[in-house]
Amino acid sequence: MNLISRNTFVSEQDCSLYNRIAWRILPFLFVLYVVAFLDRVNVGFAKLQMAADVGLSDMAFGFGAGVFFLGYCLFEIPSNMMLQRVGARLWIARIMVVWGIISTSMMFVSSPTSFYILRFLLGVAEAGFYPGVVLYLTYWLPSYAQSQGLACLSLGVGFAGVIGGPLSGWIMQTFAGMHGLAGWQWLFLLEGLPAVILGIVVFFYLDDRPGKVRWLSPAQNAKVVADLDRQRREHEQAGATHTFRSAFRHRALWCLVFVNFALLCGTYGVSFWLPQIIRNLGEQTLLQTGLLSAVPFAVGSVCMLIVGKHSDRTRERRWHASLSILAACLGLALSATFHNQPVLCLASLCLAMAGSLSAFNVLWAIPGTLLTGAATGVGIALMTTVGNLGGYASPFMMGWIKQASGHLEYGLFVLAALNLVAALVMARVRSQAAPVTAIGTAG
Repeated sequence: MNLISRNTFVSEQDCSLYNRIAWRILPFLFVLYVVAFLDRVNVGFAKLQMAADVGLSDMAFGFGAGVFFLGYCLFEIPSNMMLQRVGARLWIARIMVVWGIISTSMMFVSSPTSFYILRFLLGVAEAGFYPGVVLYLTYWLPSYAQSQGLACLSLGVGFAGVIGGPLSGWIMQTFAGMHGLAGWQWLFLLEGLPAVILGIVVFFYLDDRPGKVRWLSPAQNAKVVADLDRQRREHEQAGATHTFRSAFRHRALWCLVFVNFALLCGTYGVSFWLPQIIRNLGEQTLLQTGLLSAVPFAVGSVCMLIVGKHSDRTRERRWHASLSILAACLGLALSATFHNQPVLCLASLCLAMAGSLSAFNVLWAIPGTLLTGAATGVGIALMTTVGNLGGYASPFMMGWIKQASGHLEYGLFVLAALNLVAALVMARVRSQAAPVTAIGTAG
């Protein structure tokens, strides 16, 4: 079974080699990303119990949920630069162990202030994880195969949403009161510890770069290095930006930064408030709320894989991303319109999540064709840094609107409008410096 489709490559040799690499690194990175996303958004479920225990208003919760991204953004670019300096294995391991410890410490929140502090520190600890993993994939996979690689990785978001809701609801409902701890405290404890364990595993499992890895033959090591070096030279000759400073002057990169910001506003605005949106559709137990919240992520995961594979096969990025963002925009608007009709609202949320997740995979395959060398790490980190401000802005905006108006759906209309602008911006972005040709030829 191929993780990256045969149609992506010009020869069976390339298909076999890069799928061997994909099977070595992608399933493991997928697991890491599942844990990361769970630790990032499980606060949305914790709120269903924690708000009353520690005195969190809707606005206070929105601020605390989003303040994670302030810490994340402040340390994003320095973290990605350190990854390039010390290597992915050591740096990703460090990130995971520290964030796991802080995520577990969320069980000790006793006031809004302690909630804000720990959420900020969690963002600082996790800074650099996603852009670091994206950068890591560029060390191993050619640019024309990265959309499918990113789809496998980003499937972790969908999978975390599918299992996270039911798991969080089950933990909070089953363990509530055990050993004197509330259900939300058990949630942070049991979902935070895996990050610490996996962080230790990272150090012993990942290899920094191809060239001398033991699970590839010397000839395979040499071919991967030669292929990716040739691709880098082709992108530079086609006009790809490669220096640190020039990355900040790249107009298309700033367009991608804005598009990523809008997508993250929509994704996190929905993710953090999804348990509340589902609860507002009718009375359910915590477990039932978790099961219903899994549906949009399940649908989004399937659509994400289909769009990512088609984008790689056609070697087209711009319109795949633009149309996916339009689907997200439509889904957000419809979910707000039908907020009192459970079936239509849930179907609309499925469309919104399908569009967002599909757009992410295609979007993140573009920087590798626009940037090379030092600019790649800086550009990826810049996209994540500014983009993740959306993770701060949208939960806070949603909380403020709900507390001021009593209508959470008004915030969904705002997110829909922002995604519409992002779709228009994306339609004007050149998705590559020049036509991307397959590296490696038959024979």
